[in-house]
Amino acid sequence: MQLGASLPVGDIGTGPAVLRDYAQAAEGLGYDYLVAPDHVLGGNPNVDHGGRRVGTTATAYHDPFVLFAFLAGVTPKIGFAAGVLILAQRQAALVAKQAACLDELCEGRFRLGVGVGWNEIEFQGLGEDFKTRGKRSEEQVRFMQALWKEPHVKFKGEFHQLDDGGINPRPKSGRVPIWFGGHAEATFRRAAKYGDGFMPLAYPAGDEALKAFDKLRTLIKAAGRDPKSVGLEVWVSPGIGNEDDWRKEFSFWKKAGVTHVNAHTTYVSAHHKRIAGKSYDDHLTAITRYRAAVADLL
Repeated sequence: MQLGASLPVGDIGTGPAVLRDYAQAAEGLGYDYLVAPDHVLGGNPNVDHGGRRVGTTATAYHDPFVLFAFLAGVTPKIGFAAGVLILAQRQAALVAKQAACLDELCEGRFRLGVGVGWNEIEFQGLGEDFKTRGKRSEEQVRFMQALWKEPHVKFKGEFHQLDDGGINPRPKSGRVPIWFGGHAEATFRRAAKYGDGFMPLAYPAGDEALKAFDKLRTLIKAAGRDPKSVGLEVWVSPGIGNEDDWRKEFSFWKKAGVTHVNAHTTYVSAHHKRIAGKSYDDHLTAITRYRAAVADLL
């Protein structure tokens, strides 16, 4: 199993020194990869949005490609994962180019997590259709995988067309790993057909998660693929419980066949809780304790 840590940019700051230090510290602790989220735009936090869920500019987000390109230059081995890039609000060929360039610069240490997004204001500002984001993102994945695989591509889909064109550089492996985030039925199908991995964050450790994993594996087999070829990532919270709790949860995920566990210090959901503090030391202490608690289980 691989163990990752989140990059708490919104808490510790956006400057190069603090992010370099945090990434190098995580690498020194033995973490395998770092996860960073993606939001291009946010709404005004001082406006009444009428009860709608709107992400705002109150929290800072670095562009994952820029952030990881920088960190690739100051770390020799730790991996990077976008958790997740909102693919449908971007041009697919441009994302394919950016991902291929990052793959080259970090020497294959990057995983491209993708999601369909929920913050409609971003689609508005980026000139993309919010309502078609699901089916467009599926075609985008197929288009990008074609661009990574072959030097020149002829592609004609509902949303994308290319007459014998390509990108350079391309990933040496012919592929940038794509991991799907989400838990909608369509996401299960897309991950099974096209994904290198799946990040279903909706399930706490328990029977519901096991059923979801079984469903994914059944769909992978139906797509003619080997379930072992598709990774599984879950996020855990150092902000909840103690070392004994963490070990018990980690052991459950390991037995369930999870390949990647991300110790996330800021993510909040029904079963995730951010750590209490927001300083650099607070976050570093949290991931240090968590890594030490589960080290022998990796």
